[in-house]
Amino acid sequence: MSRRNNNVRGPTSALTEFLRESGINPETIARRVATRDQNQNDGQPTAEPSASNGGEDAGQGVNGAEEESRDEETAEASTSRRGRSQTTRVSGYASDQLDEPEEESPAKKRRTAKGKATAAAKAKAKKKAKEDGDYQGSSEDEYKAVSKSLWSMGGNGGSKPPNGSFEKCARCEKQFTVTKYTMAANPPPGYLCHPCAKSSGADPFKKPAVPKKRKTATEKREVISHEERRFPTLAALCIELIGKHIDDVEALGDIGSVNMDEIAKALARNRCLTSENAQLFYDVRNQKLRFYDSTNLTPPAFTTLASLNPNLTHLHLDYCGRLTSPVLNDFSKSLPRLTHLSLLGPFLVRSEAWIDFFKAKPELRSFRIIQSPRFDVDCAKSLAKHCTQLEELQLKEIGQLDDTFVEPLCELPPLRVLDLSYPGPGIEELGWLRLLEKHGRTLESFDPSRHEGFTDEVLDKGVRQYARVLSELRLEDLPSLSDEGVSKFFENSAQPYFTVKREEAEGGTDVDGVGMEVDTPVAGPFTPNPPLHVLSVARNHDLSSATLTTLLAHSAVSLTSLNLNGLALLSTESLGKLKNATELRWLDVSWCREVDDFVLKDVIPNMPKIGEIKVWGCSRVKGTGWAGKRGLKVYGIEPNAGA
Repeated sequence: MSRRNNNVRGPTSALTEFLRESGINPETIARRVATRDQNQNDGQPTAEPSASNGGEDAGQGVNGAEEESRDEETAEASTSRRGRSQTTRVSGYASDQLDEPEEESPAKKRRTAKGKATAAAKAKAKKKAKEDGDYQGSSEDEYKAVSKSLWSMGGNGGSKPPNGSFEKCARCEKQFTVTKYTMAANPPPGYLCHPCAKSSGADPFKKPAVPKKRKTATEKREVISHEERRFPTLAALCIELIGKHIDDVEALGDIGSVNMDEIAKALARNRCLTSENAQLFYDVRNQKLRFYDSTNLTPPAFTTLASLNPNLTHLHLDYCGRLTSPVLNDFSKSLPRLTHLSLLGPFLVRSEAWIDFFKAKPELRSFRIIQSPRFDVDCAKSLAKHCTQLEELQLKEIGQLDDTFVEPLCELPPLRVLDLSYPGPGIEELGWLRLLEKHGRTLESFDPSRHEGFTDEVLDKGVRQYARVLSELRLEDLPSLSDEGVSKFFENSAQPYFTVKREEAEGGTDVDGVGMEVDTPVAGPFTPNPPLHVLSVARNHDLSSATLTTLLAHSAVSLTSLNLNGLALLSTESLGKLKNATELRWLDVSWCREVDDFVLKDVIPNMPKIGEIKVWGCSRVKGTGWAGKRGLKVYGIEPNAGA
């Protein structure tokens, strides 16, 4: 089977590919060596064919050229295949080269012959110019420069004189003492004294620049946090030791509720709380119990918890995903004094179990659940019907929360805490106005975060009109709020608010016969809402400097916690006014683009009680000049900030 048309080639290295493209093969190398040896014999004349010899010599020359061309083509074919390392000519098949040599096309042969003739003519002209003495060289000749050793040795080829010896300056010809800073003259030979070396633009005493260490990808991703490290107390060491060997502990004894809570936190960090060691926290005398991570507790473990702690009044379980409907029924039977219940993640509890629980617990005062997708409007109606002493309500991340919840929530007694944040569909504007009209005067903590129906109108005619004792307000991720509406709310919070019809105020109606609402002062004393203690306006991207200026003017004197996360439009001037909030203990200015070290250096010293600050996404913050304050924890400084 013929293999002439087989173009399959094996893998080649980069060097082999370069040599093949450049036309370098054993034949060309041998020819160059022969030409160089021939040029060295200047006394021997070069043999050239004579025109008088006629056809015989010409025929021999043609045959020789054809033979040479054939040999070169064979060599190129051999070097383009797998056996490229061999330097012998290929005259036939080889064991490693099973393919036949490729045949070149006539056009390629003509180009090769023409290139060889041109190269031969150039070489002949170059040789003749050298013999006549007219050759000046070209850029293709070998480059010859002063070696690095001659340069460093002054150009004389010898070693540098020893330190302390005397030398004569190559420029000013004055004698000077050789030191380790002595520099060679440029151009050589000789050495320069220190004044001449400086006058030439070089500094002999300058130390070489240390190359900057390149950061790895892991170091670039690392986030710097400043946290004061103090020597741990004996109690902290004991709690850490107990957490590591909790499965070997038989009883904790009377260590106090504070230390018991710290041990529970230590177990939650490593998710070590199990059905076996959870019984170390059980006691008939317990009135409050909190587990920060109940992931490993099974339904029988929850039932045991209720049986061994019958006097509990406050129960808080985080990550209680295994808590089921029968367990909730056991809670209602085994915990007769329970008044405060807080659950994070009770996914498996059905609506029927919630309804039965509310019927069995009319004395419930605080009910908080997060992420319970089966809690529906029937559960809310049962809560409003039976729990007539409820004061705190949190329905956070409830997927079915919508306008249908408004009516049962309005039937509840006046609440002190209302948290309906991060719902599914959400409540609209009219529903919020009804809720605030019912609960606004008693609300101390209010969180309507991520409700599209919470608008500027609700903020003005709901919160501003009815709130009187509000101290904690969280307005996070509310797309319907505007910068003008929020700034106007804080600016007018201290002013009296009362709405009447224009026809009542002026004794008439407008052109359409419809009464128009106007703001008039309230008759009698007016008690505005006091300054806030906790405020969050995070992730409201339309809010700007006007909002920050007015909220600080309203509540700067009493704020202890402020969240400005994601307010990229805040200016440097408005951020500088944070120094008026002298009572701040917690501050989040993450993703505020104008925050830098100069702003924080001006603000932080005016906050003597500040304990924690977050600066995630602030690429201009390095922590210089302010992050080392005693007792201050800083989170989010980027390692390449300011670069």
